[in-house]
Amino acid sequence: MVGLGDLGGHVLELLCSARVPIRIVASDIDEESGYRKTNLVQYVASQMGFDTNIDFRKIDLYNIEETAGLISDVSPDIIFTSASLQSWWVINFLPKEVFDKLDKARFGPWLPMHLTLLYKLMQAVKLSGRRPLVLNASFPDVTHQILSKIGLAPDCGIGNVHNLIQPIRRSVADILRVPVESVTVYVYMAHFVSHYVPRFGDTGKGSCLMKVHVDGRDMSGVVKPNEVFMSLPKRWRRTGSVGGQILTAASAASIIRAVALDSKELLHAPGPLGLPGGYPVRVGEKGAQVVLADGVSMEKAIAVNEEGNRVDGVEKVLDDGTAIFTEKEMAIMKEMLGYDLKQMKIEESEKMAKELGNRFKEFASRFRKA
Repeated sequence: MVGLGDLGGHVLELLCSARVPIRIVASDIDEESGYRKTNLVQYVASQMGFDTNIDFRKIDLYNIEETAGLISDVSPDIIFTSASLQSWWVINFLPKEVFDKLDKARFGPWLPMHLTLLYKLMQAVKLSGRRPLVLNASFPDVTHQILSKIGLAPDCGIGNVHNLIQPIRRSVADILRVPVESVTVYVYMAHFVSHYVPRFGDTGKGSCLMKVHVDGRDMSGVVKPNEVFMSLPKRWRRTGSVGGQILTAASAASIIRAVALDSKELLHAPGPLGLPGGYPVRVGEKGAQVVLADGVSMEKAIAVNEEGNRVDGVEKVLDDGTAIFTEKEMAIMKEMLGYDLKQMKIEESEKMAKELGNRFKEFASRFRKA
């Protein structure tokens, strides 16, 4: 496990209570906090009667050679990373009117904050000579597509589309008056849409594909997606922002468990196999394989996800991994932060992350209470 912040800490807690026979090596750049969190999770698990096998190792992703050595030494079957230079929820703590305006820039312009450390980790994995499955939490809808262009894509993402599956199943069950256990859904949806639907009850300027089965019978023609989505911010609303991170952690833990147990169960994930956006996937020890429901081609699934990424501020990804940003969303970043970027090559990510991080810190400091 790479990164023991809010999300990584929750994932560690869930894995320790999942009764999966795995050894966990937790790692973070903050050694003191990392040891304390790792030990706390072990104590809590023991209090609850769960056996644990956890170690802690300090990691500095900026040191690629050192990270490669750590990977070689640990020789993991799975690497889960939640490392990022700025958590997605940080802007939520701006004054509401400021947040509402900056939020319209969407997630794409913040790409350097999520790509930089992941790029370094994947370089370290390659250098280590090991071939673990890599699961990533940092904007996998786009970062995996970019890294796939240079052969460094993680195997699968977590969260995003996966976070909507249980509310959607419950909404469908409620509409059709059937047990939720009988409902299976196949959803093709990018980050923007998965973020927008539970807040506003529709897909905004994005779109998605959804197929619904009840006890194996295709009911997609009976259940209207709009009816399902409208209920999510109402009857099926949930705690969001930092308080809702446990749901994303559950996505990570369930995918890790499926790999460890080779369960081959149907889940959902963003960025499988370096693809843009999110898909239904069958998960086992060899990773995640995309599942195409009847009537859904890979071309259609990719197209709807690329559309979602455009609405999120990433116009397209070129064959060399260069990200092209949308003008409208970047214009908001320029107006508010003085940050302007038309396109970004992979190797420019670290430099742009430093600039963006400094500009945001200066901007946010204007609103701190004395």
